[in-house]
Amino acid sequence: MIDDNKGTYIGRVMVPEGPAIVTLRDGGIYDITAKAAPLVRDICEMADPAAYVRNAEGRHLGTLEEIAAARPGDSDRIHFLSPCDLQAIKACGVTFARSMVERVIEEKADGDPKKAESIRARIGEKIGDSLRNIEAGSPEAAAVKQALIAEGLWSQYLEVGIGPDAEVFSKAQVLSSVGPGADVGLHPVSKWNNPEPEIVLAVSSTGSIVGATLGNDVNLRDVEGRSALLLGKAKDNNASAAIGPMIRLFDDGFTLDDVRKAELTLTVEGEDGYTMTGHSSMSEISRDPVHLVSQTIGRHHQYPDGLMLYLGTLFAPTADRDVPGEGFTHKDGDRVTIAAPGLGSLVNTVRLSTECQPWTFGIRALISNLSERGLI
Repeated sequence: MIDDNKGTYIGRVMVPEGPAIVTLRDGGIYDITAKAAPLVRDICEMADPAAYVRNAEGRHLGTLEEIAAARPGDSDRIHFLSPCDLQAIKACGVTFARSMVERVIEEKADGDPKKAESIRARIGEKIGDSLRNIEAGSPEAAAVKQALIAEGLWSQYLEVGIGPDAEVFSKAQVLSSVGPGADVGLHPVSKWNNPEPEIVLAVSSTGSIVGATLGNDVNLRDVEGRSALLLGKAKDNNASAAIGPMIRLFDDGFTLDDVRKAELTLTVEGEDGYTMTGHSSMSEISRDPVHLVSQTIGRHHQYPDGLMLYLGTLFAPTADRDVPGEGFTHKDGDRVTIAAPGLGSLVNTVRLSTECQPWTFGIRALISNLSERGLI
Protein backbone atom coordinates (compact mmCIF):
# COMPACT_ATOMS: atom_id res chain seq x y z
CA MET A 1 0.00 0.00 0.00
CA ILE A 2 2.78 2.44 0.98
CA ASP A 3 6.26 1.61 -0.26
CA ASP A 4 8.36 4.33 1.39
CA ASN A 5 8.22 4.62 5.19
CA LYS A 6 10.59 7.59 5.07
CA GLY A 7 7.93 9.89 3.64
CA THR A 8 5.55 12.18 5.52
CA TYR A 9 2.03 10.89 4.92
CA ILE A 10 -1.41 12.04 5.93
CA GLY A 11 -4.66 10.16 5.46
CA ARG A 12 -8.08 9.48 6.92
CA VAL A 13 -9.61 6.43 8.55
CA MET A 14 -12.96 5.68 10.09
CA VAL A 15 -12.76 4.90 13.81
CA PRO A 16 -15.78 4.22 16.07
CA GLU A 17 -16.05 7.92 16.96
CA GLY A 18 -15.98 9.08 13.32
CA PRO A 19 -13.40 10.15 10.70
CA ALA A 20 -9.86 10.52 12.03
CA ILE A 21 -6.72 12.07 10.57
CA VAL A 22 -3.80 9.65 10.55
CA THR A 23 -0.16 9.43 9.63
CA LEU A 24 2.26 6.57 9.02
CA ARG A 25 5.14 5.98 11.46
CA ASP A 26 7.39 2.92 11.37
CA GLY A 27 4.74 0.80 9.70
CA GLY A 28 2.02 1.87 12.15
CA ILE A 29 -1.02 4.08 11.65
CA TYR A 30 -1.34 6.87 14.25
CA ASP A 31 -4.40 9.02 14.91
CA ILE A 32 -3.28 12.67 15.04
CA THR A 33 -6.76 14.25 15.06
CA ALA A 34 -6.66 17.34 17.26
CA LYS A 35 -8.76 20.39 18.02
CA ALA A 36 -5.99 22.52 16.53
CA ALA A 37 -6.40 20.68 13.21
CA PRO A 38 -9.48 18.43 13.04
CA LEU A 39 -9.45 18.30 9.23
CA VAL A 40 -6.95 17.37 6.53
CA ARG A 41 -7.99 20.68 5.03
CA ASP A 42 -6.67 22.47 8.14
CA ILE A 43 -3.27 20.79 7.94
CA CYS A 44 -2.93 21.59 4.23
CA GLU A 45 -3.53 25.27 5.05
CA MET A 46 -0.50 25.39 7.40
CA ALA A 47 2.79 27.01 6.47
CA ASP A 48 4.60 23.68 6.86
CA PRO A 49 2.12 20.76 6.83
CA ALA A 50 4.86 18.12 6.87
CA ALA A 51 6.48 19.55 10.00
CA TYR A 52 3.16 19.62 11.80
CA VAL A 53 2.41 15.99 10.93
CA ARG A 54 5.87 14.80 11.94
CA ASN A 55 5.62 16.47 15.35
CA ALA A 56 1.95 15.81 16.12
CA GLU A 57 1.09 13.58 19.05
CA GLY A 58 -0.50 10.37 17.92
CA ARG A 59 -2.49 7.38 19.15
CA HIS A 60 -1.48 4.03 17.67
CA LEU A 61 -4.43 2.42 15.87
CA GLY A 62 -2.76 -0.63 14.35
CA THR A 63 -0.34 -1.61 11.64
CA LEU A 64 -0.66 -0.38 8.08
CA GLU A 65 -1.35 -3.93 6.93
CA GLU A 66 -4.10 -4.50 9.50
CA ILE A 67 -6.01 -1.36 8.66
CA ALA A 68 -5.49 -1.68 4.91
CA ALA A 69 -6.98 -5.19 5.09
CA ALA A 70 -10.26 -3.92 6.58
CA ARG A 71 -13.15 -3.57 4.17
CA PRO A 72 -14.26 0.06 3.71
CA GLY A 73 -17.71 0.51 5.19
CA ASP A 74 -17.21 -2.17 7.83
CA SER A 75 -18.40 -0.44 11.00
CA ASP A 76 -16.70 -3.04 13.19
CA ARG A 77 -13.17 -2.34 11.93
CA ILE A 78 -10.99 0.71 11.47
CA HIS A 79 -10.65 1.23 7.72
CA PHE A 80 -9.19 3.74 5.30
CA LEU A 81 -11.17 6.57 3.73
CA SER A 82 -10.23 8.90 0.92
CA PRO A 83 -7.41 11.10 2.31
CA CYS A 84 -9.17 14.43 1.66
CA ASP A 85 -12.17 16.00 3.36
CA LEU A 86 -13.43 19.54 2.62
CA GLN A 87 -11.30 20.06 -0.49
CA ALA A 88 -13.05 20.45 -3.83
CA ILE A 89 -12.27 17.56 -6.19
CA LYS A 90 -11.24 18.84 -9.61
CA ALA A 91 -9.62 17.17 -12.61
CA CYS A 92 -7.71 18.11 -15.74
CA GLY A 93 -8.20 16.31 -19.03
CA VAL A 94 -6.19 15.90 -22.23
CA THR A 95 -2.95 16.95 -20.55
CA PHE A 96 -0.71 14.58 -22.53
CA ALA A 97 -0.85 16.27 -25.91
CA ARG A 98 1.68 14.15 -27.78
CA SER A 99 -0.26 10.95 -27.28
CA MET A 100 -3.52 12.72 -28.16
CA VAL A 101 -2.11 14.02 -31.44
CA GLU A 102 -0.71 10.61 -32.31
CA ARG A 103 -4.05 8.94 -31.56
CA VAL A 104 -5.91 11.34 -33.85
CA ILE A 105 -3.37 10.74 -36.61
CA GLU A 106 -3.84 6.99 -36.26
CA GLU A 107 -7.63 7.37 -36.44
CA LYS A 108 -7.31 9.50 -39.59
CA ALA A 109 -5.13 6.76 -41.09
CA ASP A 110 -7.77 4.07 -40.39
CA GLY A 111 -5.22 2.03 -38.46
CA ASP A 112 -2.79 1.81 -41.40
CA PRO A 113 0.73 2.61 -40.09
CA LYS A 114 1.90 3.57 -43.58
CA LYS A 115 -0.88 6.13 -43.94
CA ALA A 116 -0.14 7.38 -40.43
CA GLU A 117 3.50 7.85 -41.28
CA SER A 118 2.54 9.76 -44.42
CA ILE A 119 0.25 12.10 -42.47
CA ARG A 120 2.91 12.53 -39.81
CA ALA A 121 5.51 13.34 -42.45
CA ARG A 122 3.30 15.96 -44.10
CA ILE A 123 2.65 17.60 -40.77
CA GLY A 124 6.33 17.29 -39.90
CA GLU A 125 7.28 19.37 -42.91
CA LYS A 126 5.27 22.22 -41.40
CA ILE A 127 6.01 21.83 -37.70
CA GLY A 128 9.36 20.03 -37.61
CA ASP A 129 9.98 17.83 -34.57
CA SER A 130 7.43 19.47 -32.27
CA LEU A 131 5.10 16.45 -32.33
CA ARG A 132 7.59 14.72 -30.07
CA ASN A 133 7.45 17.27 -27.29
CA ILE A 134 4.58 19.74 -27.52
CA GLU A 135 4.23 22.40 -24.85
CA ALA A 136 0.56 23.30 -24.66
CA GLY A 137 -0.19 26.94 -25.45
CA SER A 138 3.24 27.59 -26.97
CA PRO A 139 3.94 29.06 -30.45
CA GLU A 140 4.99 25.57 -31.49
CA ALA A 141 1.62 24.24 -30.35
CA ALA A 142 -0.13 26.95 -32.37
CA ALA A 143 1.78 25.76 -35.44
CA VAL A 144 0.68 22.20 -34.72
CA LYS A 145 -2.91 23.42 -34.51
CA GLN A 146 -2.75 25.06 -37.92
CA ALA A 147 -1.18 21.98 -39.47
CA LEU A 148 -3.81 19.71 -37.98
CA ILE A 149 -6.62 21.97 -39.19
CA ALA A 150 -5.14 21.77 -42.69
CA GLU A 151 -5.18 17.98 -42.40
CA GLY A 152 -8.80 17.95 -41.20
CA LEU A 153 -7.72 16.56 -37.83
CA TRP A 154 -8.72 19.32 -35.42
CA SER A 155 -11.19 18.61 -32.60
CA GLN A 156 -12.39 20.16 -29.34
CA TYR A 157 -10.21 17.67 -27.45
CA LEU A 158 -7.08 18.77 -29.26
CA GLU A 159 -8.05 22.38 -28.54
CA VAL A 160 -7.66 21.76 -24.80
CA GLY A 161 -4.78 19.35 -25.40
CA ILE A 162 -2.41 21.84 -27.03
CA GLY A 163 -4.30 25.15 -26.93
CA PRO A 164 -3.76 27.91 -24.36
CA ASP A 165 -6.60 26.83 -22.04
CA ALA A 166 -6.51 23.61 -20.04
CA GLU A 167 -9.58 21.46 -19.51
CA VAL A 168 -10.52 21.63 -15.81
CA PHE A 169 -13.75 20.05 -14.60
CA SER A 170 -15.41 19.01 -11.35
CA LYS A 171 -14.70 15.33 -10.87
CA ALA A 172 -16.67 14.71 -7.67
CA GLN A 173 -18.45 16.45 -4.82
CA VAL A 174 -16.80 17.31 -1.51
CA LEU A 175 -16.47 14.15 0.65
CA SER A 176 -17.79 11.86 -2.12
CA SER A 177 -14.47 10.33 -3.23
CA VAL A 178 -13.60 6.80 -2.12
CA GLY A 179 -10.31 5.54 -0.77
CA PRO A 180 -8.14 2.42 -0.99
CA GLY A 181 -9.93 -0.91 -0.91
CA ALA A 182 -13.32 0.57 -1.78
CA ASP A 183 -15.50 -0.27 -4.76
CA VAL A 184 -15.41 2.20 -7.66
CA GLY A 185 -18.60 2.81 -9.59
CA LEU A 186 -19.65 2.75 -13.24
CA HIS A 187 -22.96 4.30 -14.26
CA PRO A 188 -25.24 1.46 -15.46
CA VAL A 189 -25.84 3.13 -18.85
CA SER A 190 -22.18 2.76 -19.82
CA LYS A 191 -20.98 -0.12 -22.00
CA TRP A 192 -17.53 1.28 -22.82
CA ASN A 193 -15.39 2.56 -19.95
CA ASN A 194 -11.92 2.44 -18.46
CA PRO A 195 -9.71 3.40 -15.50
CA GLU A 196 -7.46 6.45 -15.67
CA PRO A 197 -4.33 6.25 -13.48
CA GLU A 198 -3.35 9.72 -12.35
CA ILE A 199 -1.38 11.80 -9.88
CA VAL A 200 -3.65 13.92 -7.66
CA LEU A 201 -2.25 17.10 -6.10
CA ALA A 202 -3.27 18.47 -2.70
CA VAL A 203 -3.56 22.25 -3.11
CA SER A 204 -4.21 24.83 -0.39
CA SER A 205 -6.62 27.76 -0.64
CA THR A 206 -3.71 30.02 -1.61
CA GLY A 207 -2.76 27.77 -4.53
CA SER A 208 0.23 26.22 -2.78
CA ILE A 209 0.83 22.60 -3.78
CA VAL A 210 1.48 20.78 -0.51
CA GLY A 211 1.52 17.11 -1.51
CA ALA A 212 0.44 14.39 -3.90
CA THR A 213 -1.30 11.05 -4.01
CA LEU A 214 -2.78 8.64 -6.58
CA GLY A 215 -6.19 8.66 -8.21
CA ASN A 216 -8.47 6.73 -10.53
CA ASP A 217 -10.52 9.09 -12.67
CA VAL A 218 -13.10 6.45 -13.66
CA ASN A 219 -14.16 7.31 -17.21
CA LEU A 220 -17.24 6.45 -19.28
CA ARG A 221 -15.90 6.64 -22.82
CA ASP A 222 -19.22 6.04 -24.56
CA VAL A 223 -21.12 8.67 -22.56
CA GLU A 224 -18.54 11.41 -23.07
CA GLY A 225 -18.06 10.31 -26.68
CA ARG A 226 -21.72 10.97 -27.46
CA SER A 227 -21.34 14.61 -26.48
CA ALA A 228 -18.83 16.72 -24.58
CA LEU A 229 -21.85 18.23 -22.81
CA LEU A 230 -22.30 14.87 -21.07
CA LEU A 231 -18.94 15.22 -19.32
CA GLY A 232 -20.62 15.62 -15.92
CA LYS A 233 -22.56 12.38 -16.37
CA ALA A 234 -19.47 10.60 -17.64
CA LYS A 235 -17.27 11.67 -14.74
CA ASP A 236 -19.33 12.34 -11.59
CA ASN A 237 -21.23 9.31 -10.31
CA ASN A 238 -21.44 7.41 -7.06
CA ALA A 239 -17.93 6.09 -6.18
CA SER A 240 -16.49 7.22 -9.52
CA ALA A 241 -13.53 9.07 -7.96
CA ALA A 242 -10.91 7.06 -6.08
CA ILE A 243 -8.07 8.85 -4.25
CA GLY A 244 -5.30 7.46 -2.06
CA PRO A 245 -3.95 5.61 -0.30
CA MET A 246 -2.51 8.62 1.58
CA ILE A 247 -1.30 12.10 0.66
CA ARG A 248 2.48 12.31 0.68
CA LEU A 249 3.32 15.81 1.90
CA PHE A 250 6.17 17.75 0.38
CA ASP A 251 9.33 17.89 2.49
CA ASP A 252 13.08 17.61 1.98
CA GLY A 253 12.69 14.05 0.67
CA PHE A 254 9.74 14.55 -1.67
CA THR A 255 9.02 17.58 -3.84
CA LEU A 256 7.11 18.67 -6.91
CA ASP A 257 10.06 17.55 -9.03
CA ASP A 258 9.38 14.00 -7.88
CA VAL A 259 5.81 14.40 -9.14
CA ARG A 260 7.11 15.63 -12.47
CA LYS A 261 9.21 12.45 -12.78
CA ALA A 262 6.63 10.00 -11.46
CA GLU A 263 6.07 6.72 -13.30
CA LEU A 264 2.61 5.22 -12.81
CA THR A 265 1.67 1.63 -13.50
CA LEU A 266 -1.82 0.24 -13.92
CA THR A 267 -2.96 -3.36 -13.56
CA VAL A 268 -6.49 -4.61 -14.21
CA GLU A 269 -7.27 -8.16 -13.11
CA GLY A 270 -10.65 -9.56 -14.10
CA GLU A 271 -12.56 -12.35 -12.41
CA ASP A 272 -12.55 -13.99 -15.84
CA GLY A 273 -8.75 -14.32 -15.73
CA TYR A 274 -8.18 -11.29 -17.95
CA THR A 275 -5.16 -9.10 -17.15
CA MET A 276 -4.20 -5.73 -18.58
CA THR A 277 -1.23 -3.56 -17.71
CA GLY A 278 -0.59 0.06 -18.58
CA HIS A 279 1.79 2.91 -17.89
CA SER A 280 1.69 6.69 -17.56
CA SER A 281 4.84 8.77 -17.39
CA MET A 282 4.50 12.23 -15.89
CA SER A 283 7.59 13.37 -17.78
CA GLU A 284 5.44 13.42 -20.93
CA ILE A 285 2.77 15.76 -19.59
CA SER A 286 2.25 18.79 -21.84
CA ARG A 287 1.26 21.20 -19.09
CA ASP A 288 3.38 21.56 -15.98
CA PRO A 289 1.52 20.85 -12.72
CA VAL A 290 2.07 24.45 -11.59
CA HIS A 291 0.44 25.67 -14.80
CA LEU A 292 -2.56 23.39 -14.27
CA VAL A 293 -2.97 24.63 -10.71
CA SER A 294 -2.78 28.27 -11.86
CA GLN A 295 -5.52 27.62 -14.42
CA THR A 296 -7.69 26.13 -11.67
CA ILE A 297 -7.25 28.48 -8.72
CA GLY A 298 -6.39 32.19 -8.60
CA ARG A 299 -8.05 35.58 -8.87
CA HIS A 300 -10.49 34.04 -11.35
CA HIS A 301 -11.63 31.22 -9.01
CA GLN A 302 -11.14 30.68 -5.28
CA TYR A 303 -11.35 27.50 -3.20
CA PRO A 304 -11.49 28.50 0.49
CA ASP A 305 -10.93 24.89 1.62
CA GLY A 306 -8.36 24.04 -1.05
CA LEU A 307 -8.70 21.37 -3.68
CA MET A 308 -7.53 18.00 -4.91
CA LEU A 309 -6.50 18.14 -8.57
CA TYR A 310 -6.24 15.13 -10.88
CA LEU A 311 -3.49 15.82 -13.44
CA GLY A 312 -4.62 13.59 -16.32
CA THR A 313 -3.14 10.45 -17.81
CA LEU A 314 -1.09 9.26 -20.74
CA PHE A 315 -2.84 5.88 -20.61
CA ALA A 316 -5.67 5.00 -23.01
CA PRO A 317 -6.50 1.29 -23.38
CA THR A 318 -6.94 0.12 -26.98
CA ALA A 319 -6.24 -3.63 -26.74
CA ASP A 320 -9.32 -5.81 -27.31
CA ARG A 321 -10.74 -7.61 -24.29
CA ASP A 322 -13.38 -9.80 -25.88
CA VAL A 323 -14.58 -8.79 -29.33
CA PRO A 324 -11.95 -7.86 -31.95
CA GLY A 325 -12.15 -4.18 -32.76
CA GLU A 326 -14.16 -3.20 -29.67
CA GLY A 327 -11.18 -2.43 -27.42
CA PHE A 328 -11.19 -2.58 -23.63
CA THR A 329 -14.06 -2.08 -21.23
CA HIS A 330 -14.51 -2.97 -17.57
CA LYS A 331 -16.37 -5.97 -16.23
CA ASP A 332 -17.97 -6.31 -12.83
CA GLY A 333 -15.40 -7.39 -10.26
CA ASP A 334 -12.31 -6.04 -12.03
CA ARG A 335 -9.52 -5.34 -9.56
CA VAL A 336 -7.71 -2.11 -10.46
CA THR A 337 -4.27 -1.32 -9.03
CA ILE A 338 -2.60 2.05 -9.63
CA ALA A 339 0.93 2.34 -8.25
CA ALA A 340 3.89 4.71 -8.25
CA PRO A 341 7.17 4.58 -6.32
CA GLY A 342 6.96 6.79 -3.24
CA LEU A 343 3.18 7.07 -3.39
CA GLY A 344 2.29 3.43 -2.88
CA SER A 345 -0.64 1.66 -4.52
CA LEU A 346 -4.34 2.41 -4.81
CA VAL A 347 -6.45 -0.73 -5.19
CA ASN A 348 -10.18 -0.74 -5.94
CA THR A 349 -12.81 -3.13 -7.26
CA VAL A 350 -15.14 -2.19 -10.11
CA ARG A 351 -18.92 -2.32 -9.58
CA LEU A 352 -21.93 -0.48 -10.92
CA SER A 353 -22.40 2.84 -9.17
CA THR A 354 -25.88 1.66 -8.17
CA GLU A 355 -24.32 -1.29 -6.32
CA CYS A 356 -21.54 0.61 -4.55
CA GLN A 357 -22.08 1.78 -1.00
CA PRO A 358 -24.28 4.91 -1.20
CA TRP A 359 -22.67 8.22 -0.28
CA THR A 360 -24.52 9.45 2.81
CA PHE A 361 -21.87 11.14 4.98
CA GLY A 362 -21.77 14.71 3.72
CA ILE A 363 -20.54 18.06 5.02
CA ARG A 364 -23.41 18.48 7.50
CA ALA A 365 -22.75 15.03 8.98
CA LEU A 366 -19.01 15.69 9.24
CA ILE A 367 -19.43 19.03 11.01
CA SER A 368 -21.97 17.55 13.43
CA ASN A 369 -19.65 14.64 14.19
CA LEU A 370 -16.65 16.89 14.86
CA SER A 371 -18.77 19.12 17.06
CA GLU A 372 -20.06 16.19 19.12
CA ARG A 373 -16.44 15.08 19.65
CA GLY A 374 -15.44 18.55 20.86
CA LEU A 375 -13.08 19.10 17.93
CA ILE A 376 -14.74 22.25 16.61
